[in-house]
Amino acid sequence: MIDKTQYIYGIHAVLEALEACKDIDKIFLSKTLNDETTKEIFNRTRALRIPVQRVPVQKIDRITRRNHQGVLAMMAAVSYHRVEDLVPQLFDAGENPFLVILDGVTDVRNFGAVARTCECAGVSAIVIPDRESVSVNADAVKTSAGALNYLPVCREHNLVKAVKLLRDSGFKIVGTSDKQHLPYTDADYTGPVAIVLGAEDKGISPEIMKLCDTQVLIPEFGHINSLNVSVAGGIMIYEVVRQRLNDNQKVD
Repeated sequence: MIDKTQYIYGIHAVLEALEACKDIDKIFLSKTLNDETTKEIFNRTRALRIPVQRVPVQKIDRITRRNHQGVLAMMAAVSYHRVEDLVPQLFDAGENPFLVILDGVTDVRNFGAVARTCECAGVSAIVIPDRESVSVNADAVKTSAGALNYLPVCREHNLVKAVKLLRDSGFKIVGTSDKQHLPYTDADYTGPVAIVLGAEDKGISPEIMKLCDTQVLIPEFGHINSLNVSVAGGIMIYEVVRQRLNDNQKVD
């Protein structure tokens, strides 16, 4: 059972939370509800970019037996950011931004492991889509060993649009693919860069892959030919760190 501190239930309580712009991860809405209140919830969540899932009422019943009235809001463990707001702040602060984009990663353990590596390596932020993706809940924070308490997470309704914005802002977008021949160590990561990591089963989506300025290969020599996304992420992230450290040494 989910800890009750992680959710708000009931029509009026959820509407009040939306009005107060609370950090809501997503909302479960019973499929049986279809009235003016439902429309109001959709209108408010659309403006706040909060995903709403239509679910059987039994799903909500499994979370709480209290009088939820067919509405339940799952709270985010951290405050989400937006790429369009964060990127100017990074440049204004004089940073050489380094982002990691997770395209379709749904396993909370992989997400936590990637976040832990990102925080240790000084990554500026993680970018995730708001659907078909893991979210920042208490389990994710725990799995990340607390890294998600320090690492900004941008949750985007349209990941393709967010990646285009990054390209227009001067970021190099780098994706990994086993169909490429360029070794990951031969790409240049010394400028503003965003590394894209896809899910193990699907990899990076075709729409996002088309936006990658560079596609690189992490060599594999075993039989299964499938690195865990958190391991692949660690390899890519620390190659960026290695190159930037060497680049700074050359300047010095």
